[in-house]
Amino acid sequence: MRNHPSPRFHLPSSILLLALAAPLASIGLAAEPHHSPHAKFRPPAMTEARFTGGFWGHRFDLVHKDTLGALESGMRCASNGCLLSNFELVGKEGARHQGNNWSDGDVYKWIESMARVYALTKDPALDQKMDEWIAKVAKTQADDGYIGTQTQFNPEKKRWGMRNYHELYNMGHLLTAGAVHYQATGKTTLLDVATKCADYLYRTFQPRPKELAHFGWNPSNIMGLADLYRATGDRRYLELAGIFVDMRGSQPWPKAGVWGGDPVGAQDPTPGDQTQDRVALRKETEAVGHAVTGAYLYAGAADVVAETGEAALLKALTRIWDDIDGRKMYLTGGTGAYHNGLSIRHDRVHEAYGTAFDLPTRTAYNETCANIGHAKFSRRLLAITGEARHGDIMERVLFNSMLSANSLDGKRFFYTNPLERRRDVPLLRQDAAERWPVWQCFCCPPSIARTIAGLNEWAWGIADDAIWLHLYGTGTLNSSIGGHPVRIEQKSDYPWNGDIAITVTEAPATPFALKLRVPAWANGAALKVNGQPADTAPKPGAYAEIRRAWKAGDAVELALPMEPVVVEAHPIVEHTRNQVAVMRGPLVYCLESADLPEGIDIDDVLLPVNAKWQAAHVPDLLGGVTVLETDGIALPGTSATPDLYRPARSGAAKRFRLRLVPYYAWCNRGPGDMSVWIPAAR
Repeated sequence: MRNHPSPRFHLPSSILLLALAAPLASIGLAAEPHHSPHAKFRPPAMTEARFTGGFWGHRFDLVHKDTLGALESGMRCASNGCLLSNFELVGKEGARHQGNNWSDGDVYKWIESMARVYALTKDPALDQKMDEWIAKVAKTQADDGYIGTQTQFNPEKKRWGMRNYHELYNMGHLLTAGAVHYQATGKTTLLDVATKCADYLYRTFQPRPKELAHFGWNPSNIMGLADLYRATGDRRYLELAGIFVDMRGSQPWPKAGVWGGDPVGAQDPTPGDQTQDRVALRKETEAVGHAVTGAYLYAGAADVVAETGEAALLKALTRIWDDIDGRKMYLTGGTGAYHNGLSIRHDRVHEAYGTAFDLPTRTAYNETCANIGHAKFSRRLLAITGEARHGDIMERVLFNSMLSANSLDGKRFFYTNPLERRRDVPLLRQDAAERWPVWQCFCCPPSIARTIAGLNEWAWGIADDAIWLHLYGTGTLNSSIGGHPVRIEQKSDYPWNGDIAITVTEAPATPFALKLRVPAWANGAALKVNGQPADTAPKPGAYAEIRRAWKAGDAVELALPMEPVVVEAHPIVEHTRNQVAVMRGPLVYCLESADLPEGIDIDDVLLPVNAKWQAAHVPDLLGGVTVLETDGIALPGTSATPDLYRPARSGAAKRFRLRLVPYYAWCNRGPGDMSVWIPAAR
């Protein structure tokens, strides 16, 4: 089989020359906010925005006070898949790495989480703890910049011996953590480790050796290189990020559907589509394979687009995002249908996107990291395009399939996030009856922590002549626009209440636009400025723009209707045919057996499609949630038979009071039955 050369990553000539020279920005200036030239806005710098209370403010506090400590305790437990002790092996004769190949990356995510919390709290204990572990990381790094305890402390494993050693996954998270730690603290201790590692990667991969064409398995390295470029101004890192994008699908695999051939190692279990490596990204037509490696690849490629403006790559990413959004995404924003299966080109896949409209509920995988990865991908496309639909999905994930993985006390976690659970059905791979503090694969807990800790940067966007507001809650923005200070406060009880109050407390004399995301579900939204209706009515699924010369004290009121909506899936989704689900605002709701009257089983319940709902906030339930209640229908009970098929039920149904709770809060009252989708009564 002949190898065809693939297109190399091309920077504009002026940038390419700079890539070979010294970094554009000195380290001393690198903490200044970076505005990607092909993005509509930049995120706030780490301390320019914060949630000061409300829903996300409370969860930030949980990460600070409880989750970070729970992560450390978990990573000190010998049975956990990720162990801090792997960074304490230098100088110990015969010491061997323990845990998963990707363990290092999860430690780096923990350090990143601490850095994000430290940036907003200046907690000296976190600063001290980061210094302690960064010193151990630096001591572990090889002289040439390579770092990977899974190979350095395992004589059976050699550098770049197999893709699933996860070297690039680990290093990518190191690069991001190094950039974040520097921006949070001003210290270069971890940044120095990261740049030394990135320089090693540049020397190794920039020449494009064919034997490394199929590395790496899970490409956090692309996002990490973009983060490092934005922190340092060294354009070699942007160049290398583009090279890693180009590598996917650049060298042929054996014929699709042939399981035996393997050009990167006889034991590699995941050729081709599993890691989005069968087809070059610019030619790909849909999302395939592992839903984390896919999301990381797509998000990293979007980072490259934000810096280079490449139209062909953006077109491909938009096509893939549309495929996920329109054919492969769960109502909760989850994006991994398959525990195990086959791709569209018949490669074996696991933890993977399904085929179009194949969305099983009880066996849905929806790995937490994949869900968060899709939110990251959506966030990046939002910045590039300014299209509210990407912000809607970003928010959908955050409130549902990301948050469902974390217990209400912030200390326990789910790996998979199914939309249905039955106590008498065996659990599948990575499923759990309850959230856990330690697990054989610990990648999801630090992913949750760093995401929640950084949501202050997700909430706002800053452009030369506009301030964008993407996520609602209670918090502040203290930044600048056109070189002049601007301070804006938002206050709301979102997502329980749709009334958002925004106050401009400081503004420049020159006009600028305030752009507010109006979710697609917000039919009938209303907008007022200083008590008077805005000139333009807000349109669902778009940003409402108010452009004016603002002054201190100006008030904006955005009212988003919060009526419960009964939804159904496309009829091709056979798993949910003749079933319905309920949403209120950004929240998906579910039925739990804990809320059913005695004698009624979850499989007895029908939900009228024209139900009349009552919403009530219950402060002492599940940490304080708004529940939905209506008159449900209970069918006659089923006989206790083990038969696969049995006579249809007959007899009179009865009415009962049906209660639904937010999906993110399920399984916080012990194991039980749960379902998002409920058979419909029409």
